[in-house]
This record gives sequence, structure tokens and C-alpha cells, in this order.
Amino acid sequence: MSNFYEERATMIAAGDLQEFVPFGRDHCKHHPNALNLQLRQLQPASELWSSDGAAGLVGSLQEVTIHEKQKESWQLRKGVSEIGEEVDYDEELYMAGNMVIWSKGSKSQALAVYKAFTVDSPVQQALWCDFIISQDKSDKDYSSDEVEKCICILQSSCINMHTIEGKDYIASLPFQVANVWPTKYGLLFERSSSSCEVPPGPPRNVHNLCTDGVVLVCSFVFTREPLPTLFSMLHPLDEITPLVCKSGSLFGSSRVQYVVDHAMKIVFLHTDPSIVMTYDTVQGLHSVWALRRVKTEEGNAVLKFSEQGATPQNVATSSSLTAHLRSLSKGDSPVASPFQNYSSIHSQSRSASSPSLHSRSPSISNMAALSRAHSPALGVYSFSGVQRFNLSSHNQSPKRHSFSHSPSSNSNGSFLAPETEPIVPELCIDHLWTETITRLRKRNSQASKVFITSDLCGQKFLCYLVESELQLRCVKFQESNDKAQLIFGSVTNIQAKDAAPVEKIDTMLVLESSGNLVLYTGVVRVGKVFIPGLPAPSLTRSNTMPRPSTPLDGVTPTNPLSKLLGSLDEVLVSPVPELRDSSKLHDSLYTEDCTFQQLGTYIHSIRDPVCNRVTLELSNGSMVRITIPEIATSELVQTCLQAIKFILPKEIAVQMLVKWYSVHSAPGGPSDHSEWNFFVTCLMNMMGYNTDRLAWTRNFDFEGSLSPVIAPKKARPSETGSDDDWEYLLNSDYHQNVESHLLNRSLCLSPLEVSQMKDEDFPQNLSLDSSTLLFTHIPAIFFVLHLVYEELKLNTLMGEGVRSLVELLVQLARDLKLEPYVDHYYRDYPTLVRTTGQVCAIDQGQTGSMQYPSFFTPEPPSVYQWVSSCLKGEGVPPYPYLPGICERGRLVVLSIALYILGDESSLSDESSQYLSRISIAPQKPQAEQEESRLSFSHSTSVSSLAERLVVWMTNVGFTLRDLETLPFGIALPIRDAIYHCREQPASDWPEAVCLLIGRQDLSKQACEGNLPKGKSVLSSDVPSGTETEEEDDGMNDMNQEVMSLIWSEDLRVQDVRRLLQSAHPVRVNVVQYPELSDHEFIEEKENRLLQLCQRTMALPVGRGMFTLFSYHPVPTEPLPIPKLNLTGRAPPRNTTVDLNSGNIDVPPNMTSWASFHNGVAAGLKIAPASQIDSAWIVYNKPKHAELANEYAGFLMALGLNGHLTKLATLNIHDYLTKGHEMTSIGLLLGVAAAKLGTMDMSVTRLLSIHIPALLPPTSTELDVPHNVQVAAVVGIGLVYQGTAHRHTAEVLLAEIGRPPGPEMEYCTDRESYSLAAGLALGMVCLGHGSNLIGMSDLNVPEQLYQYMVGGHRRFQAGMHREKHKSPSYQIKEGDTINVDVTCPGATLALAMIYLKTNNRSIADWLRAPDTMYLLDFVKPEFLLLRTLARCLILWDDILPNSKWVDSNVPQIIRENSISLSEIELPCSEDLNLETLSQAHVYIIAGACLSLGFRFAGSENLSAFNCLHKFAKDFMTYLSAPNASVTGPYNLETCLSVVLLSLAMVMAGSGNLKVLQLCRFLHMKTGGEMNYGFHLAHHMALGLLFLGGGRYSLSTANSSIAALLCALYPHFPAHSTDNRYHLQALRHLYVLAAEPRLLVPVDVDTNTPCYALLEVTYKGTQWYEQTKEELMAPTLLPELHLLKQIKVKGPRYWELLIDLSKGTQHLKSILSKDGVLYVKLRAGQLSYKEDPMGWQSLLAQTVANRNSEARAFKPETISTFTSDPALLSFAEYFCKPTVNVGQKQELLDLFSSVLYECVTQETPEMLPAYIAMDQAVRRLGRREMSETSDLWQIKLVLEFFSSRSHQERLQNQPKRGLFMNSEFLPVVKCTIDNTLDQWLQAGGDRCVHAYLSGQPCEESQLSMLACFLVYHSVPAPQHLPSIGLEGSTSFAELLFRFKQLKMPVRALLRLAPLLLGNPQPMVM
Repeated sequence: MSNFYEERATMIAAGDLQEFVPFGRDHCKHHPNALNLQLRQLQPASELWSSDGAAGLVGSLQEVTIHEKQKESWQLRKGVSEIGEEVDYDEELYMAGNMVIWSKGSKSQALAVYKAFTVDSPVQQALWCDFIISQDKSDKDYSSDEVEKCICILQSSCINMHTIEGKDYIASLPFQVANVWPTKYGLLFERSSSSCEVPPGPPRNVHNLCTDGVVLVCSFVFTREPLPTLFSMLHPLDEITPLVCKSGSLFGSSRVQYVVDHAMKIVFLHTDPSIVMTYDTVQGLHSVWALRRVKTEEGNAVLKFSEQGATPQNVATSSSLTAHLRSLSKGDSPVASPFQNYSSIHSQSRSASSPSLHSRSPSISNMAALSRAHSPALGVYSFSGVQRFNLSSHNQSPKRHSFSHSPSSNSNGSFLAPETEPIVPELCIDHLWTETITRLRKRNSQASKVFITSDLCGQKFLCYLVESELQLRCVKFQESNDKAQLIFGSVTNIQAKDAAPVEKIDTMLVLESSGNLVLYTGVVRVGKVFIPGLPAPSLTRSNTMPRPSTPLDGVTPTNPLSKLLGSLDEVLVSPVPELRDSSKLHDSLYTEDCTFQQLGTYIHSIRDPVCNRVTLELSNGSMVRITIPEIATSELVQTCLQAIKFILPKEIAVQMLVKWYSVHSAPGGPSDHSEWNFFVTCLMNMMGYNTDRLAWTRNFDFEGSLSPVIAPKKARPSETGSDDDWEYLLNSDYHQNVESHLLNRSLCLSPLEVSQMKDEDFPQNLSLDSSTLLFTHIPAIFFVLHLVYEELKLNTLMGEGVRSLVELLVQLARDLKLEPYVDHYYRDYPTLVRTTGQVCAIDQGQTGSMQYPSFFTPEPPSVYQWVSSCLKGEGVPPYPYLPGICERGRLVVLSIALYILGDESSLSDESSQYLSRISIAPQKPQAEQEESRLSFSHSTSVSSLAERLVVWMTNVGFTLRDLETLPFGIALPIRDAIYHCREQPASDWPEAVCLLIGRQDLSKQACEGNLPKGKSVLSSDVPSGTETEEEDDGMNDMNQEVMSLIWSEDLRVQDVRRLLQSAHPVRVNVVQYPELSDHEFIEEKENRLLQLCQRTMALPVGRGMFTLFSYHPVPTEPLPIPKLNLTGRAPPRNTTVDLNSGNIDVPPNMTSWASFHNGVAAGLKIAPASQIDSAWIVYNKPKHAELANEYAGFLMALGLNGHLTKLATLNIHDYLTKGHEMTSIGLLLGVAAAKLGTMDMSVTRLLSIHIPALLPPTSTELDVPHNVQVAAVVGIGLVYQGTAHRHTAEVLLAEIGRPPGPEMEYCTDRESYSLAAGLALGMVCLGHGSNLIGMSDLNVPEQLYQYMVGGHRRFQAGMHREKHKSPSYQIKEGDTINVDVTCPGATLALAMIYLKTNNRSIADWLRAPDTMYLLDFVKPEFLLLRTLARCLILWDDILPNSKWVDSNVPQIIRENSISLSEIELPCSEDLNLETLSQAHVYIIAGACLSLGFRFAGSENLSAFNCLHKFAKDFMTYLSAPNASVTGPYNLETCLSVVLLSLAMVMAGSGNLKVLQLCRFLHMKTGGEMNYGFHLAHHMALGLLFLGGGRYSLSTANSSIAALLCALYPHFPAHSTDNRYHLQALRHLYVLAAEPRLLVPVDVDTNTPCYALLEVTYKGTQWYEQTKEELMAPTLLPELHLLKQIKVKGPRYWELLIDLSKGTQHLKSILSKDGVLYVKLRAGQLSYKEDPMGWQSLLAQTVANRNSEARAFKPETISTFTSDPALLSFAEYFCKPTVNVGQKQELLDLFSSVLYECVTQETPEMLPAYIAMDQAVRRLGRREMSETSDLWQIKLVLEFFSSRSHQERLQNQPKRGLFMNSEFLPVVKCTIDNTLDQWLQAGGDRCVHAYLSGQPCEESQLSMLACFLVYHSVPAPQHLPSIGLEGSTSFAELLFRFKQLKMPVRALLRLAPLLLGNPQPMVM
């Protein structure tokens, strides 16, 4: 076969010759580090370890030889872009000295350095590697895992890895590495073996070694297992683990073992398929192995196997290996001795030359002995026993280079550390193939270059170049059927001295020993490569003449396996291959080829292939980069080649492609334009045609020279020319183009004359040469080309290609005598396909040898016809399809089957009923990759069909671009489905689907959903420097835009800001009475300021609520904390009033808690989605000690928003050891809140240290401040929230009643500790009720009841008994429980444990006492807590009305309590009025508070009214005359509680009435108003505007627990008061806040807007399922109450979020600032611009549609749509120009069409309307040259009359018709009229002639084709079968035509002809 190719000396021209210089070389010179690099290079690597640099330098200078010239190497790869799309450039990795330079660039892009690295010691190797970051280590599918792309730089002792993201890793290497290979899983290391480890040859004899006169007989040197040689590292942070191999032994059992054979060297590693090729230096054989992950059982097997050995020979390899690697990695390797470096330098310089150092020599050099003696680490165990002594030195320490040669320096330490756990191997190699042994094999036949290439038909070859034999060996391999393994085939040898693959075109370049560059595909030779730029042989430069040439510019490769830097042509006569040395003479002396002997070799190696580019190294040392041309550039030729390749047997396909390639790429080959002509000529030649004799191919206009393969040039003896030349001109393409020009009407040149001449000129009896390559395959090729033709018809951009293809197909169809096909083409292209033409006869004898494949159908498959039949509801045969080529056809067929036929199963795998796959042989069909992966529910409702279609199309990868290139008739059903989906999409579709259906709002939502949480659209980007002039009040980062939408009518937000700011001085307004002295006046002012400061200090808590999560900090700037300003200004002179003047007494530490709250408020501004790290938190630490309290608050806030988990443990420890009380409180609460409910152990330990009760009794007593203990106890509650953890619960239960200790401990502020323990216990058992598993013996409820009502104290059980033996010396409590201390905690613990359980028995314990006697025993305040607790337990009984509130008050109080408005008091002896009235108000307050909890965040109207009424009542009580009975303090407390309840219900809503109450109370500063009441009022204000209106409260159990801590109804008396409740807990409300604001954002303008929502509530026991309309932006109700949310029309596109499927989607939207993208419908204005909806365009036009449409002004379109295409269409096509004339009608049509499209929201139909209109007009002018547009109109009409469409209209009558109902009938009517007129004007004769098979006149052909297509007239071959003659009546005709499925309308037109009646019956 090869000589068949040889005889035609084909040449292939390479393009793009460029000189190549590695880019890094140039960059290195200018690198700033270049100077000191040169100094550094003088030192060997070992020197870098020496401490004494100067001496080292002297030592190393002796070694500097001429070789020290910089070694460089580089490698190239195909460019990889960050995002992962295809890019066409090279990336280069260049290394020299200590530098590695990574550059990118190509022809189109300038080269640029991407990264440059400089390391400490010379780079040995640099490579790209992708590490997999995966959770599980199994060999599963890795598509899901993330990949870290890295550069790895190998130095002598370590390897650096740099990821693209910027992470750096350094891994030290426990041994000397010879080579690193990147694999699919990570890195593979090859340990370099010392000379003594590798035995000298096959007879592995045993030596006697003499060491210092002791003779050791090493009898088992080679029997014990040496250390492994191959290691893997799967991630930079993983350990380096040995590789195992699994190979079948001779006896068939396979065993797993470490790879320990030093003779095995890796020569090649490939990632996909994952294989390794090794070379055995002893046997001289190459093997191939599959690389994969280890299965767990194999890993265990290896470890067991290596440990089981009983004999001392079987030393436990794994443990010794482990110990060895561990000891080295820990750094115990001997670096200490100063002699180390000295010895290594000298022995290194000698090692190459002196044989005495090799292990074979009996004498060991004293140098080695010295080195051993002086390395203490070695001396320890190198002589401790004979059996440890072993020839091979295992410890390849990177620190020493030399004495690895000395056998005595082994330090394997076999029995060293048995306790270290073994290293489990991670990768395994399976043996696949070994080459056969040949006798003549030379010793060193190691492959110097290996690559995988595939031939043009996809067969893969593993090629390796054995340089010593000048052979390229190619092994064919393929996957087994189950894809489990690779099967290797035969080996083919190709003579070569170098080779490289050309991946992009599936070929390889081979450099023959003669110096020719030849292209092969697989093992088939394609042709020589001609390189235009190389100098011609005669003009060579002198130094390449055959005299011994100069040394090759010092190119010495670092190792033989690197990318072959050296000269690769050692065709030396000597059998011993010399060392590669730069002084070797050039091999032109040795080559035998005498021609090149004289001329000198030019190319002497090939390197760096990327895509189709490759570098040639020339003999003069320069390099050239060339590009090998591609197989085909035009899409048409590529598709045809693909199809033909698919259908032919592989060998023939390769030959055909080779032939084509050598034609196409010949020097001076075709340009794009004439590529098709070349292809046709080449193909037809191969089929046996003589293209010169064929009329239409002869006139192909080939630009450029004709290659000799195609047509031998005609001999032209006469110079003058001949008539043929004129013929040639007339028939040329150019002439035809001119002819079809408009001028041809004025010229009298009819095209027919020429063709007549043409046909006479050529003999009709051409015959085919049947001996050619493709002759037998003509039918198969014809059929697949026909399928390609049908496929291309589905792409409107390929019209040109279809017309070219049809000429070829017609010729083949005529020659194969396939009449139906010719007819089919004629109907498509009537002007191109004439009825007669040149036929090439095929001998009857030879037709037999043609193979008609099984899939060949006599009827031409037609996509249009298929779709048409589907639309008409007729049965359809499966449509043939070529996998991978006819993808559009497949798509169209399946989508029609699904959508029109409604067949759900059409998309499943076996879609055989609609598609028949074409395959050559009955081979296993490949699995279809692109099958739908989304399993939808099989419901056949209409919308679901549309949904399934759209989702499936997206999965297959179909986009809008593809849809636009489908012909409009075919695309119509798909567009219809899209229109359906656009109306009612699901909210959770992926982004691609939403793009396809044209809902940008949804696609943007989907796209945002995939982004990491970061800044959203709404986060206000206020530059930080804007408000520097005015003092920062901490509230300027709020999002004004959204707030101004929510509260658009008034300035309430500014008012809130004014009320909550604490950064400006307050106004101190005191009137100076005449009797006051100045000094007294100043004191008066300061006292007044002190009163006002009580309020100022309470503001930050409220401000924290208002600004909650509203800010994304800049990581480079500290968080701005507004300062707390406690000064005042006194009018009229605005003098400053200051508390620090010393005139009055100010409490100490007054501001400490205020500044803590200020810090929390600032920290809570940070949104949870912000990017914050540990460093930033520490960076915010203030420099001044007085700001420590603020920082403490800041830390607590970071815990509450979840960022404190990022703080490093070290820093936490650092803060706690400072002993600053506030910092500890903030940190402990913060960490606990961040780990809410996780039972995190480390946090538990952290908290336990601060709680004496959780420490063992014997532990040292730590002096923990009381408040820190309180915080720690609550922290425990948070960490264990809801877990019902037994031990914790037990301890906390005891701590509620902790007695005071004997010294002063536990004596102050006991109440807050007991309360904290109660709250913590409640959190731990939150909502568990009576189901507390395993705690029944603790009697939790009874114990709590006892704490609540008092009684005898039980003795402490457990380990803390000792502590409580002696009673307190200060406090006399006796044996009874101090209820005043324990009651609040116990009450709330009961409430939380039985929360929402509706447990009546427990609730009755909490009922308020109903006798006066009992009432006297209970503090009125506790009644509030009991009422609250009772109501929380009976959650479902709470009703939002005042009647229910009053029902909580016991009868005795109700009857006897005074109404506060009365003047005189009723006098009664036995009733204590004070007690009764106090009990009354507290019970009411408790009930109100429970109402607040029950309806928190719900904005429930009746709850609001009820609470508002009580708030008003309390306001009036306060000013009542007899308020003193109840006590103003009590009334203030109750008012504050009711106000807080009111704010809870209206949380986030900014309700105006509540705001007025808060504002009123803000102004009250005198009298009873202390710090605590201000705190409560401003917390209420904060809750009301929670998070600036973006957040609301949740009523989940955990939220209620958090709110109980935060809103505990006992408020501090002054700013340092923590006696009853720790102030820090007030901030826990954050844990109850949840984002519930939904903000519609207009997707076009990207600004927030109003939109109407319809919220559907699920039914509950209180109400049915209801709907409510809300105008967004609005706070949604709690999500668990909702069924669905819908954006309602008519202004915006509808959008449904269904919550019954799960709330995850909506939650993620809300957490990202609640941005919901919406899209305005056409013609609508937003609610802001047009609140009432009177200005929209539709409102004006809806009155009378048609008359309006005429009057539609194109200018107004801009209000409809922002689509630039539509706007410019209106501009250019709908506006009348000056001289309109008859065009006015066209403009009107365009305007009305545009109006229709825009108002119906189907702008994509505009092109279809216009195409239909144009087609109808062309038909009217009789200018239809091709019928595809007519086909499309026919399909459109059929679609609208199809059954499925009619059904859809019935189901959804209100859905607007897709195309204007008036437009289609007009189109239909016009076409009918035109065709009927043609029939009457003589067309009937034409039709008759056609049906009876006679030729008809040329001028009528195109109209005839239109008639046949439009009326679906069957082809004439079908008519005889039904017997036309003899039909007498129309009925008979109808009956006979029934089986041909011809429509009745068409039959009416044909009947006169068929019945012999000449006049057609035109309807």
C-alpha cells in the first residue's frame, strides 16, 4: 500500500513559518533577579545548606567549568483559559537556573508573562499539574470535584506548588527525586536510585564487602525487599505515599506489592487515558500500565503482606519505610555535621570519574567513612546488627549528594519505629502490555520520546521513539467494550529519528533519517511536508556544510526524559551509545544518505507540538515554528468529510482522507472559496468519475495551481488558443454570476444556449471507472451526503452550501438512477436541477459490486416532509440520523414528536420509533451522551409538554442562537412551546432554560443564585469618604433606595435616624432663674445632662437593630465605630456642657456598658454574606485601652452574624488571657452564638473553664468574674440549644439554685446567674416538653416548680457536694430555697421546655394565684413572668383581642382592682389595694408580651389594635391622679413591655402609630425614666425598623428563646446594673431576626421597583386557604405559613414561586437581600411612573384594535420595548421617507406587524412575518428559485391547523394567538390565487407533462415546483401504482389518492388533468 502513495510524490505545504525563541529566555535576561542569580549559579545546590557561605564559594569555584553555562528547558501546551472555554494559543513554561517563567500568547495575542517564580536552588523540573480537591478518595466520577490548577517546581530537596488562585504550598521531599510526572490524580515521583542499588547486570551476584577490615557476608542482600521507587502525592498537603502495582504472575494469581524494581524507569505518563509507560533497563523492554486509585482492600493487602514476614529477611517494609520517611520529613536527617557539606562537594566532583566510589569496589573511600563517622544520626544505627546492613542506601536524603554511593551509609532503620502507623498507598498501577522480546534488542533501547496519537478515523496509537535503532514503534490500542480497560494490538515500526503528534488534525510528523519531514496518520503515510521558508540546498551557509560542525550551542539536556533537548540523532556506528555531550560532532558525518551528505541536514529534531503547531530544531541551532494545515476550513466540507468518514470502513476512510488531505494541502493549495470545488473533484475522482469530461465539474474555477493529483494538465501545443477557451469562459462560474446579474434582462444572452452547447459538446456516454477506491461505496456516500443536505437545510446560514451540495447529489442520483431523489432535489431547487442532464453510465455488470447499505431507502428522507406529516397527524416512518453529524435533524424530530405528537417517551433513550440511527456494522451503538438528564414527572398536561421540551433542549445545549438559524416554519412549534413556558415558568429552572424562553428576569435570578454570597445589587455603595464632614452616626450605610420605596410618603426614616443617633452632643435646655447663682446654674445644667445621658447611653442597642446587617466592610479598612458622645450644648450661646468638669458626682464606669453596646451596634452592621477573615478581625483591635469595651462588643456582634468562626483559636486564647472582663463576655457569647446548637467540643471546653460547676471538683479554683460566668452559662445554653444533653441539663438545673458560698463568692448579683442558668436549661431542652429522653430521674419540671414556689432545699447530689457543705457566712438562707433568686430562671425554663406543647397540667402550675393570701407571697413582677410562661406553653390558645388578655387576670383581682381613673380609693381592710393593682398591671403586661411573641413579625392587625389599646391605657394610667398606688415604676415597666410587644408584632414594618409612641417616650427624660426604660423604648424603636425594614422576627422555637433572653422584662436601673439580667444578652434578638423583605428589581434598569404580589396562605385551624395581594417591596409573612407567591400581571411577566416544593429557593433569594428580578411587559410603565395604569400604550390602543394598529406611530415603540433591534427596525422600515410612492402599503404592513409582535410580546416572530410576506411577493412575481420558504409557509399553516394546536387553544382560550389571525388567511389566499392563475395561464399543461413523465418547458419549472410543493403532489413514480387511467369520477380519484395522503384541496386542482378534462376546476 505504501508504494501506492510513494509513486505520487505528494507534498504538503506547511504554513506560518516563524522563528521560535522561547519567550522566557528573553524575560530571564531582564528579570530583576538576574544578577544575583548568576552568582548563585556558581554554587552547587548543596552549598545553599551550608552556614559558612564564603568558604563554600571558594570550594565551588574549583568546579566551575565551561558546562556551567545556563541550562534551560521549556515545554509548551495548549492554552487553557480561566473560565474554561476554547482558546487558541500556546502556554510556555520555561525554566533556567532558579527561575521558572510561565507565559501565554500566540499569533493573535502578544506573548505575555503570566507568572514568574524564583526559587532558592536550581530548578530541576517545572510542570503543570491539576490537583483534585475531593472529599472522598474513591475512584468515582470526578466531574463534580473541584480542581486546583497548579505549577509545580521541583528543587533538589523540596517541591513548590503554586495554584492559579494564589495559594502556595511547599512539600519537602524525603528522598532524592529523579523525575516528577503529572497524573490525573496528582503528582508521581520517581526516586532516583544510587549506583549501588541498581545491580550491574542480570547476574545479580553477591559481593563480599570489606569494611574496615571486617568482612560481612551479605548473603541475602537482594532477597529482602528494598524501598519503593515510585511515590505519589495527591494534594500538596497530603503525604507522599508509595505506589503499588498489581501484576498477574505466571501462575495466574495476581498480587499487590510496592513498586521496588530499580530497573523500572518511567518514560511516559498520560492523563486521559490514565496510563504509564515504563522501561526495564535490565530486560530492555517497555511496558504499559494503567494508573488508578487503590481500592481499600488492596491497600490493606499491601500493608498485611509487608508485615507478615517471619524471617529477618522480610523486614517490615511498610513500618521501616514509614519511619524512614517520617524521620526524614521531621528533619532529623543529618544536617548537623559541618563535614557534611565539605565531603559532599569533593566526592561530588569526583563521583563521575573515580570508579573507586562505586559499590562494586572492595575498598570504601575514606571520605565516605569520614562522612559516616561524623554524622551522629547515622552512627546510631548503622552498625547495630548484621541484618540491618544492606547494600542499598535507602535514605536518599536530599541534603547529601555524594555518599549515597557508599554502601555503609545506609540508614534504613528497619526496626526503628514500629509504633508509627503505616502509610497507606493511594495509587496503583495495573499491568496492561509489554512489548515482545526480540533477539536483536540492544541494551539501551529506552524510548526517548513517547506520545499518543490517533489517526483520522479515531483509532489510537501509542508511539514511542527508540533512538538507538532509529525506529518509531506504534502500538494500536482501544477501549474494551465495557470501557473498563485498554486492549493493545500489534506494533508497527516506522523508520524515524524523531516524531511529534499533530493533535488537532489527528496526524503525526515523522522526521526520517534522510532528513525528510513526513506526515503520517496512524501508520499510514500521507506525504512529505514542504516547508516554504527553509533555505534552498544550494544557498546553504558554510557552517552547515559537511565539515564537522560547531558544537551545538551547548544544549545539554538535564535528563534524557525531558522533552529531548539535545540532538536526537545518535545514529552512531559505535554500539555503545555515548553520553550526550555537547562536544559530540554533528551526525552528518554518519548518515549514509549521500545527497544529504553534501547538503547538510537541516531539521534535526521536532519538539513542542501544540494543536497543529510544531517547532523544528535546525542544525544551526535555530528553531522554527510551523503550522500544519487543517483538514478542511469550510464548514460544509468538514461536515461532508465527517459523514463520509462515519460511513466508510476505517481503512478506506483513512485512505480517502489521506488522499483528500494531500490534495487540499498541496503547496499553493486552494483558498476557502474553491475548497468545495476541490473537494467535489477529489471525491468524484475517487468514485471513478473523470471530472474533466463532466460538464459541471470541468468548469470549476480553481484559484491557484491545480495539484497534479486532481487532473493532469492538458497539453496545449498551440499558443494561439482555440474555441475551447471561449467555451471555458462561457461556462465559467464568473460568467454565470454575471449572467444571473440584473443586466441579463437587457442583454440577449439566454442561459439556455450555453447549456445546449455544453451538452452537445460533451459525449453523453461517460462511464465510471469501477476500480477506484470509493466506487463500491457510492450509494452509501450518496445517502449520507443526502442526510447532510437535509441537515443543512435546517440551518438558514448554510444556504450557499446546500446549493453547492445539491449539484453533486443530483449527478450521483441520476447516475444511480434514483428518480425519487432527483425529483426531490428538483422540487427544492427547481432552477438548479434541470430535468435533463449528463448521465454517466455505470456498467450493469458493475452495479452488482456496489454495496447498497441496509439503511438506504428508495424514498428520499425529507425533514420538511416528516414534520409536515406529523403536523397533519399522519403516521411517519423513523427519520434516519447520523450520530454526531445530523444533530439538528435529531433535535427537530424529537421535539416535534414530543410537542406535536405529545409522546412523552420520545426523549428517553430508545427513541427508535422516530429516529433510525445509521451505523456501518451491527456494532454496539454508542451511548448517547446528550440524553436528557432531568427526569420530569410524567404528566401529559399541555404546559408540561412545553416545559419538558424546553428543559430537554437546554440540556442538549440548544440556545437562542440555534433557534434563530432554524427555518421559521420548523422553529414555530418550538417557539410556541417557549411562548407557553414564558407565560408561566417555574421559579427554579436553571439559568440556561430561562435564557432560552427569553425571561431575563429568571435567568438573572438563577445566575445570581449560583454566585457566592457577596455584595448584591442592593447593597449601597456609599464611598467611605462621603460623610466625613458631618460626624458619622453609624447609620449612613443604609440602603436609601429600598427604604424610600417602602416608606415613600414621609420622612420617617430620617426621624428614626435623628432619634437613634448618639454621636452628636445633646441639647441641654435649662432656664436660669434669678435666684440661682452661676455656679449652681452650671451644676443644674450638668445634672440635667446626666439625666439626658441616661438616654444617650441606651440608644446604641436600638441603633444596632436599625442598621442590622446593612453593610459590607472593605477588608482593607477598619470598621468605623461612631463615638458615643456624652457632652451637651446649652442654648442660647451653644456652650459646651461636660460631665467631667468635676462639679457633680458621676458614677464610676458609667459608660463601660454603653460603649460595649456601641461596639455591638457597629459590628452588627456587617452583613453575614461579607467576606471577612481572621486577620481583619484582629486588625480592628483598637490601640487605646479605653476603646477595649467597644472592641468587646464588636467581637460579640461578629459572633452573632456568624463571622467569629473564622477567628483563629490562637487569637481567641489571646483575648481571653488578657483578663478583660468585657472582652471575655463578648467573646464567649459571640463564639457560642456562632456555634448555635452544634454541641461543638472546642467551644464547650472554652466555656467550661469559666463555669466552676462544669469543672472537676478537684480542679484549681479560677477567679472568674461573675458576669463572665453568667455569659458562659448562657453560652452553654446556646451551644447545646435543643439537644436535650443530659449532663449539661443536670448541671444547669443545679446551678439555678446554687447557694452562696462560704467566702464572699456567689453572693452578689446572684439573680442574674440563676436567671442565666434557667434560660440556658430552657434552651438545652427547648420545646422537648415531657419527652426528655433519659432525664426522668432528674425530675426537671418538679425541681423547677420547687425553685419557682419555694420550699425545702434538696441536698446537692453529684460531685459538687463538697463545695456546698459549709453555708455562707454573709447570707442567712437556711434550708429553704430563696425564691427571689430562683423564681425567674425556673419560670422561664419551664416556659421554654414546654414551649408550644399546650401542656395544661404544667400551665396550671403557672396560673396566677386567686386568693389574696397567696397573692401576698408572689412578687408582682414574677406574675408577669408566670403569665408569659403560661401563655407560651398554651401557644394555640392565644387570641389577639383584649377579652383574651383580660381573661388571664384572676377573678379576685378583676373584681377588686381599682380602675385607675377613679378619684377616691375604695376602703377595704382585708384587701391590700397596692398588691392587687400591681398584680393586675403585671399580669396584663405578661399577657401582652405573650401576644407579642405569638404574633412576632406577623403584622397581625387585630393583635396590633389590641396591644395599641393597652399601650394607650398605660399612658393614661401614668398621668392618672392615683397612679401612686400602683407605683409609677411599675407602670413604666408595664408600658415598656407592652411597647416592646407592639414592636415585635410590627417588627420591620415601620408602623407610624408605634413610631409616634416611641417618639413621645423618647422625649420623656425626667422623673422615673431611668436608663432601663430608655433602653426598652429604643429597642422597641429598633425592632420596628429592624434592619432598615429588611428583617422581621421569626416565631420558631429558637427565635423565641433568643427573644426571651433579649427582651427579659426587668430593665436595668442604671447603665452598670447587671444584677437581674446581664445587659449583653439584650443583643440576642439577632438570632430571631430573619430576612423577609422581597424587593422586585427591574431586570432592564437594575433598579428596585414596585410590583404586585399575590401571596397564598396555607389553610390552618384558624383560617381557610386565602390569598392576599401585597405591593412589593414588602415583608413576607413567615414562609412556613405560605403556599405560593406569585408576581401578578398585567405589568410584569408573571412568576410563580411554589413553596409547597420547599422553601429553599425563596430563602436563598431573601438571604441575598431579597432581590427578585422582574421584567416589565411590553407597553407597560412601572408603578412609580404610572401609579394608576392610565398611560400605558395598551390602554390607548385597546379600544379598537384594528383601526388603532393602522394609526400606530413607530415613534411610540420606545415605550413598548427597549430592544435595540426592534427600535431600529421601526426607525428604518416603518417610517415613511420622502418619495414613498407604492411603498406606503409595505410600510403600513411593517408597522402593523411590528405592533402585533410587540404588543403580543413575540418580537421573535417579526422575521417570520417578514419572510412570509417576502416569499408571497416573490411567488407573485414568479421569481421563486428555491422552494424552501414556501415549505416554511406550508408548515406554519399546517401548525396552526394541527390538532394539537387546536386542543391547546381550547384549553387556554385566553392565550393570545401566536401569529395574527388576519395575517395567515391572507397569506394562504394569496398563494392559492397565484398558483391558480398560473394553472389557468398554461400551467396545467406543465403539470400534466410532469405527471406523465414528459419534459416541460424550462421557463415554467420554478412555478411547477412551487405548485408541487405547496399542494403536496406525489412524485410521478407513485401515480402508476394506483392506476390513474380509467378513473371516471372525482369520487374514484379521491378513493385512490387516499393512500397517497394528498389533501383534497390539491386533488380538486389536479382532478381536471387526471380525468382528462382540460379546464381546471378552480375553487
